[in-house]
Amino acid sequence: MLNGERAVATPRDGGRLGRIGRYPVRWHTALLTAWTALWFLVAERHGAVSWHYLRTGEELLFSQVPGGGLALYANHPELQIGPVSFVVAALFRPFPAAAGENLAEAFMSGLGLYMLVLVGRTAAEHNLGTGVNHRRLQQRVLVAGAAFIPMWVEVSVRFAHLDDVLALFFTTLAVRALVRGNATAVGVLLALAVDSKPWAVGFLPLLLALPRPARLRATVWAVGLVAVAWLPFYLTHLNTFAAARFTIPNQPASALRWFGVNDPATPWWDRPAQMGLGIALGALAVRRQRWAAVVLLAADARIVLDPSVYTYYNASVLLGTLIWDSIGQRRLVPWVSWIALISLYGSVLLIPSDSARGLIRLAFAAGSALYVLWWPQRTPRNRRAPGREPRTPRLPRQRGATNRQARSVSSSA
Repeated sequence: MLNGERAVATPRDGGRLGRIGRYPVRWHTALLTAWTALWFLVAERHGAVSWHYLRTGEELLFSQVPGGGLALYANHPELQIGPVSFVVAALFRPFPAAAGENLAEAFMSGLGLYMLVLVGRTAAEHNLGTGVNHRRLQQRVLVAGAAFIPMWVEVSVRFAHLDDVLALFFTTLAVRALVRGNATAVGVLLALAVDSKPWAVGFLPLLLALPRPARLRATVWAVGLVAVAWLPFYLTHLNTFAAARFTIPNQPASALRWFGVNDPATPWWDRPAQMGLGIALGALAVRRQRWAAVVLLAADARIVLDPSVYTYYNASVLLGTLIWDSIGQRRLVPWVSWIALISLYGSVLLIPSDSARGLIRLAFAAGSALYVLWWPQRTPRNRRAPGREPRTPRLPRQRGATNRQARSVSSSA
C-alpha cells in the first residue's frame, strides 16, 4: 500500500465501514471468527497437552499443599509459569476436569480473536489523519490474522499454555494503551505480562516509546508490580533462585546448534542472553522509531536462542508480525506474517531434517530482525508518535458532518 493512499470512508459511512448489513460485526471479523472455530475443532481433539502444569501449579499455590504456597518455585522449578497465570487458572477449578479444560481452551481462543480486533483498531487509531485507507487496513488485518490464528490455536488449544497466552494478551493491551497515550496502563499491563510468563521482559522496551515525562511513571508501575508478584517467593524461600537455573534438553532442531552449542541441556548463559538480546533489539527499534517491531524482535531472540523448538513458541512471533504488518508498515499484503507461518510452521510439517529446520529458524529470526530494523521506511506525513493525541482526519466536507463522525473512522478496523 502506498503512503499516499487516501481514506475512502466518509462521515456518512465511516462508522459502518465493512459491517454486515446493520449488524455491528464486520466482515473481516466474521471470517476470522469462522477461521478460529475451524482451527479450534481441529486442535481440540488432541488439545490441552500442558494444562496439567497450570492445574498443578494453582493447587500448590492456593490449596495449602505441602511444598506449595510461597515455596512453589523453590520446590517445583519446572513450573516456569508466573503467579498471575495460576490466579487465572484457578478460575477454572470449580468445573469438572474435562469441562475446565474445554472452557479454558475456548477462553484462550477467544482472547486471540479479541487481540486481532484490538490490533486492527490500534492500527486505525495510530494512522488516524495520515490518509490511511481503512478498507484496505481491514483486508490487511484479515490476511495477517489468517496467518496468526493457526499459531494462536497451537498455544491456546493444542498446548493450552495459559501463561504464554496471558503474556501475549497483556502485551497486546499494552500496545493499545501506548498508542492511546495511557502511560500508566502501559506499565501495568507490561508488568502483568511478565508476572504471567518471565520471558515477557523482552517486551519492556515498549516503555521507551512513551514520551519522556510519562516514561518514568510507567516504568515505576512496571517494576513495582513485578516486584509485588515475585519478591514474596524469593524473600521467603531463597531456594527460589534455583528456578532460574532450570534446564531443558537442547533439541537437535534448535538454532543453537548452528552457533556450535551442542550441550545436551540449556547452557547457563542462555536465558539471560535471550532476555538481554530481546531488550537490546527492542531498544534499538524504538531508537530507530520502529517501536511496532519490539514484540517481533523479542520473539526472534527467544526462538533463535531457545534450546527447545515447540511450535507454540511461534505464537509470539506471529503476534509480532501481526503488529508489524498492521501498525509498522502500510503494504496491502502482510507478507512478513505469512513468511513466518510458512517458514516456522511449514518447515515442521514438511522438512524432516532437524538441522535444516534449525537453520530455517535462524534465517527467519535474523532476516526478519534485519528487515524491520533497517529496511527503508517512508513515514507518512502527519503520523503522530505513540502516546500523542490523535489528529482528526481530513474528510470531504458534507452538510451535517460532525467531529464525532470524523472520529468514527478510527474504529473502522
